[in-house]
Amino acid sequence: MRTQSMDTSPEAERVHINLIRKASPAKLFGLVRSLSQTLIEMNRQNLRRLHSEMSEEELALMFVELNYGKELADHVRTDLKRRKGE
Repeated sequence: MRTQSMDTSPEAERVHINLIRKASPAKLFGLVRSLSQTLIEMNRQNLRRLHSEMSEEELALMFVELNYGKELADHVRTDLKRRKGE
């Protein structure tokens, strides 16, 4: 059997797959949620690194636009201005 990762032995991968198969739906959901949170934070850190001149608000709006689309980002931007009284 060829493994999914070059640095994982076939036996280790079999054990890993069996653990995933035996996990409860709640456990699997927790793993997926944790992975999603990690990827979101890594994405935000990368934006901060690439655009250190931007404010946190500008970075958050960029994140929304890149991940959820310009239309939603524009709605959020408009609502933020409304809340600030601009």
